[in-house]
Amino acid sequence: MRGVPYGDPDCITSCAKLEEYINKVGFLPLFANGIKGFSSEEHTAPNSWWCDIPEKDPWIWREEIARGGRIAYGKFFGGRAGYISLEWLPYFANWRRDGYDFDSLYDDGKAQLRSKKIMDLFTSQDGLFTYEIKKLAGFGKGGEKNFAGVLTKLQEQTYLVAVDFRRRFNKRGEQYGMTAAKLAMPESVWGYDLVTSAYKEEPEQSRQRIISHLRKLYGDIDDKTIDISLGK
Repeated sequence: MRGVPYGDPDCITSCAKLEEYINKVGFLPLFANGIKGFSSEEHTAPNSWWCDIPEKDPWIWREEIARGGRIAYGKFFGGRAGYISLEWLPYFANWRRDGYDFDSLYDDGKAQLRSKKIMDLFTSQDGLFTYEIKKLAGFGKGGEKNFAGVLTKLQEQTYLVAVDFRRRFNKRGEQYGMTAAKLAMPESVWGYDLVTSAYKEEPEQSRQRIISHLRKLYGDIDDKTIDISLGK
């Protein structure tokens, strides 16, 4: 992995410091990509990842940040996970949603029925774990296909964000398997007015605002690299 040694003055060594850095830069993928320095991986110690020590492990920090509700977390960057500050979330929402709430997007024929089956669950639920969504929306054997892809797309469009993580429980009440994300509509977490506050400008204007900020921080990056690193 890329990163900096744990004792380096530039190394982010706590979840609180990572939150502070995300709010400073505005948005940040979890892992390294085509833009040097544009990831939490490159600002943390490589040997801290997956060490299972909550105070040191950036993999655990992502769960803490998602639960904290002060920063948005999800698969926002070309299918890859990362963070968006609440200052920048409205601009990502306006750009990625093309100015549409989900119901309007579907009514205009710009969203698939599979996506609607998932989003309809959140009219009566503030949050659901991924395994619950899969079952309730009718995905899996004999049902709808490409659950992971549809769920990732809804996060890229900022219609859903991760707000918690936990492992599943068996019949004996014991936890097992990998942690699963709990997803929610950002409007239910931070309110409709905040999430949609950039709807007043054209989606392309929000996109250019994001790209300009990225170039201000990381230099004159070419368009192709930006498209790959940010996602479209």
